[in-house]
This record gives sequence, C-alpha cells and structure tokens, in this order.
Amino acid sequence: MLHLILVRHGETEWNKERRYQGQADIPLSSTGKQQAKLVAKRLVEYKFDAIYASDLKRARQTASAITEKNNLTIISEPRLREMSFGVLEGLTWNEAQEQYPEVVTAWLNDYNQPPEGGESLEVFTARITSFLNELKQKHEGQIVLLTAHGGSLGEFLRLVLGLSSEGRWYFEMENASLSEILISKDFVSLKRLNETCHLISLKG
Repeated sequence: MLHLILVRHGETEWNKERRYQGQADIPLSSTGKQQAKLVAKRLVEYKFDAIYASDLKRARQTASAITEKNNLTIISEPRLREMSFGVLEGLTWNEAQEQYPEVVTAWLNDYNQPPEGGESLEVFTARITSFLNELKQKHEGQIVLLTAHGGSLGEFLRLVLGLSSEGRWYFEMENASLSEILISKDFVSLKRLNETCHLISLKG
C-alpha cells in the first residue's frame, strides 16, 4: 500500500490578490510562512519515507518548513508544478477577461486550447499521470509527502480516484491544507481532504 500525504503550499501575495499564478515562481507571503510552520507542526507525528515538492519556490518553502526537524532531503519534482496559464499569469480574473477576452473564452470552452505560452490539459494530465505511476512503483509500502499546488494535487486525486475529467473541479484545497489517501492494488481510500484545523490560530 502507498500512503500519501498531500499538502498545498502556503499563501502567496498572488493568492491573496486572486491572481493566476501557474508556473510563475512566487514566494510565500508572511502569512504563508506562518501557515507552513503550522502544517509542519501538524505533521510531526508522521515518519515519511520520502518527501517530494514542486520545484516552484512556494512549494519548496512549504516543504522546507516540514523537513526542518528531520534529516530527509526534499526531492524537487517539476511534474508537480501547477498548470501553466501562459499570458494570463499575474492577472486577476477580471484583468484576464479585459485583456484577453477571446483567449479566455476559447480556453474555458476547451482546456486543450490554452492561453499563449500556457499548457494544454492533455499535457498537464500526462505529467501528473507519469509521476503517479512512478510513485506506485518506487514507494509501495511507504509513507510519502507531496507538497505542491491546488491544481496539480487536485488532478492527482482525480486520477487516483478514477473520476471523469470534470472531477478536477470537485476538490477544494486551501493554502497549507492537508489531504491523505491510501492506494493499494485492490482499493483506494481518501482518509481526509482539505483539512485546515491546524491553521485555526490564523483565522481569528
């Protein structure tokens, strides 16, 4: 059985401003750094066999907080990156509609028609599938932490649970949230999804 802990990175300023981040390398905000410390405290009970993080700064900073008190090396994994949104990165939804209305319409009608410089849904799904298959082969019987992004982790769960392509919208994953899933040859068990109780001290 493969035991996976999924952590979305802490908050960035672009998250706060609700901007498309995609593969822009935005660091954690001061709040995001606090969130990373709190999720690290929440995970202290787990003994991980491996820790993978998206190679984007916000995910690696979150993973670094989690690994601060153990000797595990973070494995940098580009396949865990968020989907690339091309020319829309850095824009809010309203700004994207104002500056690229035809591009946004075409993209929303068919996610395999990405914005200029962006990534098609097929390519995105293929890289997440590739990484999932590799994890199953390399880490049977182990506990593995993945620190990444809402989009990539949501797609990861969709594939593991065998949901349709529309299923990627079923999962809400807040910043520094914790999800947990067990994968065996015979069954899949989603133990927790979008758990954020460890962040309660920041929500007062």
